[in-house]
Amino acid sequence: MPTFVAGFFLPYTVDFHDEPDEAQQPPPPPRPALPIRLSSHKSFHELPQPSLFSGPTPPGTPDPNADHEEFFAQWRPTAAKHFLKHTDARTLIRTDSHIDEWSGSAGIFNQPRPRADPAPPNDILEYAKAQERLKQQRERKSSPRNRSSRASSGERLVGDNWTVEPAVQGNGGLTNAVRAAQAAQTVEDVLWVGTLGFPTDTLLDGKKDEISEKLENEYDALTVYASDTDLDGHYAHYCKTILWPVFHYQIPDHPKSKAYEDHSWVYYVNVNQAFADKICSSYKRGDTIWIHDYHLLLVPGMIRKKLPDAQIGFFLHSAFPSSEVFRCLSTRKQLLEGMLGANLIAFQTFEYAHHFLQTCSRLLIVEATADGVQLEDHFVNVTSLAMGIDPQALAAAREEQDVRDWIKVIRERYAGKRLIVARDKLDNVRGVRQKLLAFELFLNKHPEWRDQVVLLQVATSTNEKQNELVATVSDIVTRIDSVHSTLAHQPLVFLKQDIGFSQYLALLSVADVLMITSLREGMNLTAHEYVFCQDGKDAESKKHGPLILSEFTGSAAVFGSNQLSVNPWDYQKCAEAIRLALEMKEDERARRHERLHHAVMTQTGEYWMSALAKQLAKVHEEHYQRDTMTIPRLSVTQLVQKYKAATKGRLFILDYEGTLAIHGSVSSQIITSPQRVIDALNELLEDSKNIVYIMSSRTPEELEHLFQQCPGLGIIAENGCFIREHTVPSAGPGSATVEADATPWLEFADLEAMQRWKEPVRQILQYYQERVEGSRIQERHCSLIFHYGDATDREAASRQAGDCANHINDACESQRVHAVPTGDRAVVIEPLDWSKGTAAAEVYMKLRHQAMQAQQTEARVQGHHSRHGSAKSLKESGMNGSAQAGAGGTDKTGGGTSEAKPPNGGVQLASQTPAPIDFLMVAGDDREDEIVFRWANKLADGQGLAGKVRDVTSVSVGKRNTEAMATLTQGTTGKFSFCYDSLQLSSWLTVLDRSCYCLAAFGSQPLDYAPVLPFA
Repeated sequence: MPTFVAGFFLPYTVDFHDEPDEAQQPPPPPRPALPIRLSSHKSFHELPQPSLFSGPTPPGTPDPNADHEEFFAQWRPTAAKHFLKHTDARTLIRTDSHIDEWSGSAGIFNQPRPRADPAPPNDILEYAKAQERLKQQRERKSSPRNRSSRASSGERLVGDNWTVEPAVQGNGGLTNAVRAAQAAQTVEDVLWVGTLGFPTDTLLDGKKDEISEKLENEYDALTVYASDTDLDGHYAHYCKTILWPVFHYQIPDHPKSKAYEDHSWVYYVNVNQAFADKICSSYKRGDTIWIHDYHLLLVPGMIRKKLPDAQIGFFLHSAFPSSEVFRCLSTRKQLLEGMLGANLIAFQTFEYAHHFLQTCSRLLIVEATADGVQLEDHFVNVTSLAMGIDPQALAAAREEQDVRDWIKVIRERYAGKRLIVARDKLDNVRGVRQKLLAFELFLNKHPEWRDQVVLLQVATSTNEKQNELVATVSDIVTRIDSVHSTLAHQPLVFLKQDIGFSQYLALLSVADVLMITSLREGMNLTAHEYVFCQDGKDAESKKHGPLILSEFTGSAAVFGSNQLSVNPWDYQKCAEAIRLALEMKEDERARRHERLHHAVMTQTGEYWMSALAKQLAKVHEEHYQRDTMTIPRLSVTQLVQKYKAATKGRLFILDYEGTLAIHGSVSSQIITSPQRVIDALNELLEDSKNIVYIMSSRTPEELEHLFQQCPGLGIIAENGCFIREHTVPSAGPGSATVEADATPWLEFADLEAMQRWKEPVRQILQYYQERVEGSRIQERHCSLIFHYGDATDREAASRQAGDCANHINDACESQRVHAVPTGDRAVVIEPLDWSKGTAAAEVYMKLRHQAMQAQQTEARVQGHHSRHGSAKSLKESGMNGSAQAGAGGTDKTGGGTSEAKPPNGGVQLASQTPAPIDFLMVAGDDREDEIVFRWANKLADGQGLAGKVRDVTSVSVGKRNTEAMATLTQGTTGKFSFCYDSLQLSSWLTVLDRSCYCLAAFGSQPLDYAPVLPFA
């Protein structure tokens, strides 16, 4: 089935060859350039297009009367320089093109200019004036005279001479990974979804349809069209001004303005909706949908509303900040809820996934586990998997003659020098300023290296206004140049423009060191490509060059400690890392490179894509199986048949709150229709084959009080921290109460250890209790509960509860406790080592142990009778011992019969012992019961060493998603019909049905009767 791969930019764009006319094109904006001094004896007019390795020596002051237009003309990139094979639209894409402008592909292609309305000013005082000016401009444009003028000028006319070209914007790493997976046939039938990367308002509808049809039919690409105003507001304003800085820990001032509230968010929603509509219109049942990156955070939720059963994955390529930073966004809940529309949310590293889970728990007040987020009606899996490169395509690209030529040129140009290479965007995230300051410090501390090392920094500009940063970097470059440069040597080459793909690969191949100092970055694939290019296979290339990498990049988590990890803010350590890299011995370099190369070759783009596809298919199947719409109702007829067929024993493990009774305190809450429940439980216990356990989060004292009239009942208290074992009730008046009081409780938790973590947690809870009016703290033996359901300000209380859970989880992670927000407006703090699942497993294993002991006892008794019977028979018949031995009755030593010994020498393995029961029923209603359902399902499948139980039934009460085999979801009018015969099972099922009815119909008010119909 097809796989939709949606990103903001398509991997393809369109180049118009005749429209608009070149004369109508405005001149490119002036590109401010820092002075770069490269030794060269060629004049400017003899040079080809400006490049990295050949340039003019800056001339003297120009003659004011001369025409110097050619000198001041700025370098314009071309497709031939940007791509290795610019004539092939499916060529290898640069993993980080550093061109992110959506309007016009940075001059590489001939494309229409934007017609977007100007964004409102950041100053709230100017907002009203700007709105008035915009209104006047629209009125002038709508006048008949202006409409005819625009029509006569051919503003919306675009010629027919156009071609499809590889796009320069977007995520090249994603494109290469998908194509590698297609080549390996791990992913097939990919449909790309995205924009063309340039303004389309000037295109006629017929031209748009023509382009869309060509891309869909020949390139498997679905084009998303949106107005220029929506695209500009979405990308240039919200994504680049709001999301990108926040995701990289740069809190912008812009969101505080009125312009942000009324401008960017609306356009962000519009573009996301356009993507969702496009995907839904082409979707067929069984298709897979992948949404990529922060441009489309709302799309998963939008698709989920229209396609509830769709298989949706979301991958965030950028970093995800901590909850303290993400909460600064005013639209934080909408963004999180949009992402949670996916079945699987994936991040580059475990750190980013942890931040997301923590943010959901804190801001949405939901349960976040290590596997994902538990919402009210479904579970969303969260994982991390680092993206990689395509080694095969990169190896083929390195074999191009153009790359070999550039390798030779660079080696000749920097012969005898140690070359440190860097290529970054010139923004506040990539750490160019920190890198230059560290390099300056290195030159000051180690003057012996001044004439031997060259830092070649390629700094590509962005569409963001970084005037202050550019000025600061210019000052640092000038200072280094003036202090450390000589007539024969220049230690810093700073190029404020991008370089061709061939030059880029050549530079990575001959570099001695690659230095990356990003302040925060999702995954820097330049580091991966550098490691791959340092294999030394080419005689002209260097090999085993060290890698200096910021610890704040996702790549640092992939490479472990084999790179030289640095904190970009620690200039001393960065300077020391430069020295270590330059002075590193060959054997140490080879050892580090071998491990780095192994990481690059295993964490490839093809592996990343195929692994994510498999994981999404797996979790989608799990979600489908847990969906209450796919889980059958409990079949009473089949359950009765299984009950009758049981010959060994029957085990019932039943939840209390929400299943047999509504939630509440023991002082104000009694079991629904108490005598009915007690009678039903006692009837089950009268059958010697039945073993019944009640499980609850309540304390042992509460449960003993509630079930004092049920002798022999097993009890699991405080979610598995305590167990009172099932016993066989004795006959006689008053024996029930005496026996129940005499049954000891098994304590699995160390109560002294519980007190050690309770004290600091109690102080944290008291801190939040003081800030939430109406809240209270409840203490149990092994848990603490923060209740805020009676708070006067519920919104503020929910916010404080999320902070409370986050605070406790961070502070007490090492003490094996966790805080979980629950649906009944409470935060439960409990130990991680015990649960209802561990208690259920303990109960079953004890029954199994008892069955094994009984089996061994029976075997010894049978052996004893066999020996005595054989001796009597021999005596009567007069047979001697040798004849008996020859018949196999005794062994050669006369030590007993061989039939009485187990085959393993007297001790039978647990896995060889038959199950002690052949009927198991588990019933529950909330998240704490899911682990018991999972345990029961494994017994039904025979997984693990516990063996297999023949008939297993797990029942979930309610409408939440579950791992149970059956559900009871009658609602306010549903009624169950049961078989009224001699089976005690029917009585309990009646109680269970009535409890569910009461919960749905009256919330907290029990009924005085049970709605039961006779079985027809």
